[in-house]
Amino acid sequence: MIVRAATAQFQHTPGDKQANLAQVTTFVKSAAEQDVRLMAFPEMCLTGYWHVHKLDRDAIHALAEEVPGGPSTAALMQLASDYQITIGAGLIERATDGQLYNTYVVAMPDGNVHAHRKLHCFISAHMSSGDRYTVFDSPLGCKLGVLICWDNNLVENARATALLGADILLAPHQTGGTASRSPHAMGRIDPEVWLEREQNPERLAAEVNGPKGREWLLRWLPARAHDNGMFVLFANGIGLDDDEVRTGNAMILDCYGRIVAEVDEPKDAIVVADLDLSLLDKCTGRRWIRGRRPELYGLLTESQGGELSPREARFSDASTEENP
Repeated sequence: MIVRAATAQFQHTPGDKQANLAQVTTFVKSAAEQDVRLMAFPEMCLTGYWHVHKLDRDAIHALAEEVPGGPSTAALMQLASDYQITIGAGLIERATDGQLYNTYVVAMPDGNVHAHRKLHCFISAHMSSGDRYTVFDSPLGCKLGVLICWDNNLVENARATALLGADILLAPHQTGGTASRSPHAMGRIDPEVWLEREQNPERLAAEVNGPKGREWLLRWLPARAHDNGMFVLFANGIGLDDDEVRTGNAMILDCYGRIVAEVDEPKDAIVVADLDLSLLDKCTGRRWIRGRRPELYGLLTESQGGELSPREARFSDASTEENP
C-alpha cells in the first residue's frame, strides 16, 4: 500500500494564529493538488514557539486553546475534511484543569482528532509535560504515532511508540541553530546570517546544512526510523524564531532510515513522497524488534538517581543532554 505524504517547514509569526493558519492552509491546498493524504507541520507552528519562553502565565494562557474544542482544532478539522488529508500541527493547549501543554493536534478526514502532549516540555515553567504515548489508527490503513521535538531524542520514546504499533511517526520540531551545552552537538547560528540571507545565501545554506542543522539531524534521526521500523515525517521551523535561527531541513525517511525526500533550500516549503508500507514487515528494525528479550530490560524503568526534569536537563550547567 502506498501513502502519499508531505512534511512542511515554515517561519511562523509569533503569537499570530490567524497568519500561521493561513500559511498552513496554503500548504494544504498545494499538497492536495499533489494528491497528498498525510501532512505534518512543525511544533507549535500555530501559536509560535521560542518567544513563549519570555511570556508570563497570563500571556501563555491567552494564547492557548482547548483541544479539541478550540478554533485552531476546528480549522484543522475543516481543512482535513475539505481536502481529505490527515493533518498534524502544533499549538499550546489549555486543559480543562488549567494546565498548559505543548500539544500536537492530528485532524483526520473522518472527523476524528487525536492530540499528543509533549513528554519533555521545557520552554516555560508555566507549561506541563504530557504523561502518555500517542498511537492511533488512521483512515490511511496504518497506525500513526507522534513525538514532539525532544521526545524524539530519547530512544525509549521512539521504541515505546513503535511497540504500540506506529507505522508512521509524525516528528514535529523547532530545532537547529541553538546553543548547546554539549560541545559537539548543535551550535548557535548568528541571527545576522538569516537577516542577510539575500545578500549571502551561500553562508546561510552552509549553516543550515552543516553541523548546526542537517548534519546534526543525520547523527540520530535516521536511527529512529531504522531501529524501530517506522517511516518518519520530520517537520521543522525555518528562519528567525525570536533570537534563534531554525534550520528547516524538512525530510521524509523510510523505515530503513533512508531519506526519501527533503527540502534543500532554507525557505518556506513542503516536500512530498510516496511511502511504500509494504516495506514495513521485513525491514531491519521490525525484524530486530521481534528478537527482543524484555526480561533483560527492567533497568530501563529504574531510576538511576541522576534524572532531571525537562527544564533542569535543558538549562542546567550540569546537564549532559543534547539540546533538543
